Amino acid sequence: MEDLKALTTSVAQIAEEKGIEKEAILEVIETALAAAYKKDNDRKGENIQAKLDAKTGAVEFWQVLDIVDESMIYSEEELEELKESEEEIPEEERKIRFNPKKHILINEAIQRDKNAKTGEELKLPLKAEASYGRIAAQTAKQVILQRLKEVERNAVLDEYKDKEGEIISGTIQRVEGKNIFFDIGKTLGILLPLEQIPGEHYRVGDRYRLFLKSIEPGPRGPSIILSRAYPKFVTKLFEIEVPEVSAGQVEIKSIAREPGYRTKIAVEAIEEGIDPIGAMVGQRGTRVMAVINSLNGEKIDIILWDEDPEQFIINALSPAKITEVKIKEKEEALAVVPEDQLSLAIGKGGQNVRLAARLTGWKIDIQAEGTSTPISAEELEKHEGEEIEEPKEVVEKIEVVDQPELKEEEPKEEEKEDN
Repeated sequence: MEDLKALTTSVAQIAEEKGIEKEAILEVIETALAAAYKKDNDRKGENIQAKLDAKTGAVEFWQVLDIVDESMIYSEEELEELKESEEEIPEEERKIRFNPKKHILINEAIQRDKNAKTGEELKLPLKAEASYGRIAAQTAKQVILQRLKEVERNAVLDEYKDKEGEIISGTIQRVEGKNIFFDIGKTLGILLPLEQIPGEHYRVGDRYRLFLKSIEPGPRGPSIILSRAYPKFVTKLFEIEVPEVSAGQVEIKSIAREPGYRTKIAVEAIEEGIDPIGAMVGQRGTRVMAVINSLNGEKIDIILWDEDPEQFIINALSPAKITEVKIKEKEEALAVVPEDQLSLAIGKGGQNVRLAARLTGWKIDIQAEGTSTPISAEELEKHEGEEIEEPKEVVEKIEVVDQPELKEEEPKEEEKEDN
C-alpha cells in the first residue's frame, strides 16, 4: 500500500483535478483506512473510525460504541415475545438488540470514561498498525476508488442542481443511436430523442444552447437531462435576449409549442408605457430573430395576453382575423371566421388553432361564416401533424381562397405567417 505520508501529498492534486474539497478526499481516505483495519484485524461488524494527519501521515484508530442502559435494550423474554407477536411496535416504544460489537452498557462505559452518558458514543483507542497486509491494501484501494467516484458524483450533482431550469451551452461529444451526449463542463449531459427538435441534425463538435431540464440520480451517477424541445426553453431564451423580460417589466403569461415548427407566446406589460410585443420583437426584429435562430428557424407568434377570454382567444388565433368568439360552458369556445380566413385560422394540420387552444386553456371549435358545421377541437387535436380534412361544405370554400390576396396585408413583425 502506498505510504500514507506520500498519499496525503497527492490529496491536493486529486482535489484540484476532480473539483472536490480537500476535506472530502481526506474523509474518503480515512474511510478506506478504517475498512482496511477491519479487514486485516478480523473486526467485522464493528464501527471502526480512522483519523489521518495530513501533515505527518500518522493515523489513529478507534472502535466506536453506542452507550446504552438496561431500559434501552430488549431482554431475552422480550425477544421471545417479539418472535411470537405479529403486531408492529410503535417507533417510540422500540428498543435495540444489544450487540457487544456496537453497544456498551453505561456502567461499563463509566469505568473507561467517567464523563460517559447514555445516548452518546464511547471511543476506544486501537493499536495503529505501521503496515497492512495485501488484502487490507486492496480493500483500502477499492474503497478509495469507489468513494472518490461517489464524492465526484455528488459534487457534480450539487453544482448542476443550482443550474436546473436554466440555459447552458454544450458541445456534442458523441452520438449513440438517437441519444446525443453533450460536454457541458465537468460532466456530460444527455439529450434524449423526445427532448430534441425534430429535423435538427446533430454532429460531433457542434455547439448548442440547451435547457437543463432535470438531474436524475442513477447507479452510475447523476444523469443530466437536457432539452431543446421543452416549452420553457423558449421562455428562457427570451429572458436572455429581452432585458424587459429578465427585469420583470414584461411577463410571459403562457406558452404553447410544437418543437421545430411553431411556438405561440402570450405576453403582458407589467409596467405602464411599455409595448410588450415591441419589446419581445426588438428593433427590426433582432430579438425575436435571435431566438428563432437558436431554435433552428422555428416560427414564433407573439400575442397580447388578455384577461377577457374572448379577446385572448382572438389574439391567440392570429394571424387569422376572427369575426367573433362565442363562449360556451366548461371552457369551450366557438371562433367564427370569414371564409377566406378559415385555412389561416386552422393552420397546417390544425396547428394554429391547436396551439391557440393550449395557449389559452380553452377548447376552440372553428366555424366559417355562413356555415352550420364547425370543426371541433377534438378533431383538430386528433389530426396533429396531418392535413385536416374539413367538412365537405367547407372544403369547397377553402379551395377557392385566393391566397395571394392574403399576402397583400403586410403581417406584423411579431407574427409569423403559417405555412
